Amino acid sequence: MGVKLGILGLGTVGTGTVQLLQDQKRRHPLLQEIEIYRVGVRSLDKPRDVELPIGIVTTDLEAIVNDPEIDIIVEVMGGLEPARSLILTAIKNGKHVVTANKAAISRFGAEIFTAANQAGVYVMLEASVGGGIPVIQPLKQSLSVNRIHAITGIVNGTTNYILTRMQTEGSDFNDVLADAQSLGYAESDPTADVDGLDAADKIAILASLGFGGRINLADVYCEGIRQVSKTDITYAAKLGFVIKLLAIAKSQTDDTSELSVRVHPTLVPQTHPLASINGVYNAILVEGEPVGQVMFFGPGAGAGATASAVCSDILNLVATLKTNTTNANPILACSHQHYCQIAPIDQLITRFYARFLTKDQPGVIGKLGTIFGKYGVSLESVVQTGFQSELAEIVVVTHDVREGNFRQALAEIQSLDAIDSIPSILRVL
Repeated sequence: MGVKLGILGLGTVGTGTVQLLQDQKRRHPLLQEIEIYRVGVRSLDKPRDVELPIGIVTTDLEAIVNDPEIDIIVEVMGGLEPARSLILTAIKNGKHVVTANKAAISRFGAEIFTAANQAGVYVMLEASVGGGIPVIQPLKQSLSVNRIHAITGIVNGTTNYILTRMQTEGSDFNDVLADAQSLGYAESDPTADVDGLDAADKIAILASLGFGGRINLADVYCEGIRQVSKTDITYAAKLGFVIKLLAIAKSQTDDTSELSVRVHPTLVPQTHPLASINGVYNAILVEGEPVGQVMFFGPGAGAGATASAVCSDILNLVATLKTNTTNANPILACSHQHYCQIAPIDQLITRFYARFLTKDQPGVIGKLGTIFGKYGVSLESVVQTGFQSELAEIVVVTHDVREGNFRQALAEIQSLDAIDSIPSILRVL
């Protein structure tokens, strides 16, 4: 007896998923057990790149999640509603769910997984982070015996593409963004990508898996790449760094009771594994004990890559259904009850890069050093790089410092008569 799928959405990912399921040659034989039973779309008139039997495609999404014949609901429509409501209805009806929806999971995960546990069904989400990169299941299974110290990722292809182009061409952010939009790498409204919101959704999911607790999305510090200038990219290169938008989840202390979970542009040493991840590619570096460092790399989006992740989840569920077990698999299920404690950003210990425009007066660097010293900020390097018009340009890189102390120092520095402006403040990995 075949396993019946109800697929919600037939856009890029939905189409890729159907195409993969229909093309079974030299793929896992369990795919032959799957029947695409119903497919839900918003419009029947839209042209599709797949052929499905007459009567399978419908605009009645509610009918799909309520159909007693269907075993697994595959939600690839995106957005918050009606996706959330349809997922919850499917769970209530005892159906397993596969979703690629990082926004719904990061915001409503507590509600969704509580409902799934009560109903005795699984919600699978490999495709929600990193496109085709297998990272969710490894965190839940292969790496689950490790004590995770940090998860650091380039998890948004649009911003990585923009920063890579800025780095290789010396172009301005706005010019590269416009070009990325014309090429289809960036949305017409790029806010979720360039302001770091998409990456925040994804690191919330990864942090929850890695550190064994729920993450309140509102606690995730989020800063995008709009303020990154070609000037900073040039100076970073001279100092031995590249600038990447990083999503980071890290234990503040050895007992992992408090986490730092954040998204922001970061100066990454050129020797670091993530420094060479360019273009639209994603990579996630997991650090744990005893495994050490493990990096997952691959395409972070696209029909084929994301369909690969969706179908791997479907296959996992088909295998589970075929075993006819009545006991929940604790590795596939999500049983987090508590919320992780997330430290406020001013408690973060990190290095900083800052660029100052100052009046060309003697003793300015000395004044900067005095104020930084007053707040316990130790400087790794101070370089006067040149002039912009009448103003001297000074770049500093600090040693590790508490963010709150660094910000207090900057507030006092800003009040100095010799300081014209502080155009850039970036964290250093």
